[in-house]
Amino acid sequence: MKMMDADKIYNESIETLKETGVRITPQRKAVLNYMIQSDEHPTADDIFKALSSEYPNMSVATVYNNLKLFKETGLVKELTYGDASSRFDFVTDTHYHIICSECGKITDFHYPGLNEVEQLAGAVTEYDVSHHRLEIYGLCPDCR
Repeated sequence: MKMMDADKIYNESIETLKETGVRITPQRKAVLNYMIQSDEHPTADDIFKALSSEYPNMSVATVYNNLKLFKETGLVKELTYGDASSRFDFVTDTHYHIICSECGKITDFHYPGLNEVEQLAGAVTEYDVSHHRLEIYGLCPDCR
């Protein structure tokens, strides 16, 4: 992400938090900035490990609580893929994920929304469809 874009996104995200009455702490700013800068889909533990040397009073619980708050305000999405750890994604627009079967790395890819699949599934099953998720699995370039 370009630095100017990241700065703009960071400032807009801080404003979103302020508008919802959230206190802006140094730890909260650090977690938010990490999420904006990351192309990965980190766990709370990943973020903690990356920031703990700079913020020695930060705990994994602090990171998780901030991620939960960001999720509630719509800044991040929580991704669960069957393993024990949730991963978090700052990109909240419609996109899909490809996941490495070996190392678990998750990479975003964009493809036009599959809204017609939702409509067909609802029509065939009479479900009231709310959303969908597409996951593609394979070996990443590092694991091949």
